[in-house]
Amino acid sequence: MNPNSGGLNSDERQRQTAAEIARKKVLSSYSTGSTFSAQAERMQQQNQGQQTGTYKNSQINVQSQDLQRYHSAWQNYYQKYYNDYYAKAAKDYIEAERLKDTRAKNDQMRLNADTLDPDSTDNEKIALTLKETIQRKADSRFKLPHKHRKFIPIFAGVFVVLLILFLQYNRLIFAPIMAYVAPGNSDGSNISAIDPTVSTAVSDENKLMIPKLNIDVPVHFGISNDTTTVNQAMMNGVAHFMVPGANAYPGQVGNTVITGHSAGDIYSSNQYKFIFSGLERLVEGDLIYIDYNKVRYTYKMTGSKTVNPDDVASLAYSGDKPIITLITCWPLGTSQYRLLVQAEQISPAYENNTENPTADQETEDVENQELPKNEKSFFENIWDFLTGNS
Repeated sequence: MNPNSGGLNSDERQRQTAAEIARKKVLSSYSTGSTFSAQAERMQQQNQGQQTGTYKNSQINVQSQDLQRYHSAWQNYYQKYYNDYYAKAAKDYIEAERLKDTRAKNDQMRLNADTLDPDSTDNEKIALTLKETIQRKADSRFKLPHKHRKFIPIFAGVFVVLLILFLQYNRLIFAPIMAYVAPGNSDGSNISAIDPTVSTAVSDENKLMIPKLNIDVPVHFGISNDTTTVNQAMMNGVAHFMVPGANAYPGQVGNTVITGHSAGDIYSSNQYKFIFSGLERLVEGDLIYIDYNKVRYTYKMTGSKTVNPDDVASLAYSGDKPIITLITCWPLGTSQYRLLVQAEQISPAYENNTENPTADQETEDVENQELPKNEKSFFENIWDFLTGNS
């Protein structure tokens, strides 16, 4: 502001001067005897209170051409002034922004040049400058608006909760799917056509085969029934589980018990974690095969039942036939109960006094013991790690 000019800046003085010039030009156009000038003077007197109610009875004789010229003069003034004013303001703004951007680029180029080796070539300096420019633009495009940043903690919290739920309960989703897809690793074509009434010579590998469920899996016989040993065996197939009253081998009168997993975490490395997920699909009359000591034994399913995990006594068998019992956890994805599937040997033929040299093998005490279960869940593993029970 300039005190010598009444406190007005240059723009205000320019606008005031232009308005005064336009006003004088308009007044000079109508100052010589025009009817419009007389009428305008009377209207001004009326506004100043110098004329009484007779004004409303006076005749106004204003020519339309005079009004048109008066209106056009003021319209031209405002159009010219404001067009010039805003055009100049826009031009100044664009120029200021261009200068600001140029200064920023020059500063960045100087900074890049300072960080370069003094011996660097011009091409290397240009390449570094382009790289920095591209990186800056990429960062600016992917930068979240400030108003959206407040949602980041919410999204992060939701993601963590969903991740924990997936780690803990994913088996509830995948186990039922695997029960109908392919829990085993065989197409079953090499065993489904075998005559169950004929004893067939087989390889040295001991394995369990269930054509209906596409299962062809190694069986680990003669192992200890402690939890660690059984779990290790189920990492590599299915396990022979022996307890008093259920410690027979294939072909021997008594109960041969075989246990396997029905569910496990999808990220687990155990390829047999879903091997028994389809046992519930077996019905009476379905065939089960076991290869043991180069002999194939054929069994026909007779029934199934669900028991509590600590009901080891349910495996005891006092009959006079060789049978097998397959054990897995139930419902799928949990270790709440145990599903027992029983089948009777139909081939090869047997006699009630059939003996096996391993029949007298001692079994460990089963007091307070539970039937084998699925792999531990995510939180169970964490708890065992914290308590040192892993």
